[in-house]
Amino acid sequence: MPYVDGFVIPVPKKNVAAYRKMARMGARAWKKHGALEYFECIGDDLKVPFGMPFPKALKVKANETVVFSWILYKSRAHRDAVNKKVMKEMPDMAPASMPFDFKRMVYGGFKVIVEG
Repeated sequence: MPYVDGFVIPVPKKNVAAYRKMARMGARAWKKHGALEYFECIGDDLKVPFGMPFPKALKVKANETVVFSWILYKSRAHRDAVNKKVMKEMPDMAPASMPFDFKRMVYGGFKVIVEG
């Protein structure tokens, strides 16, 4: 059963270029070690008329935007193996080196229940 790691991150607008650079390195590393897909998306239509908008849920400041990301794996075991290899290769992915406030990142692993 496919498995997904999902992230939602408030990123200062001034750090978007640095975030993109970091995300490109991440994409190369995760794909190199077996991730099936890797996506990093920047907020575009965030003033939605229904539900809880990401900016409100994350308490995004005027000088920030939202990044929505996910990585697709074959299974949870595959995810664990890929992440272990990536973390071994990229020890500099420490929270202090990130171009965003690591404490405000929302993250989780998800079992796929519908695939279309």
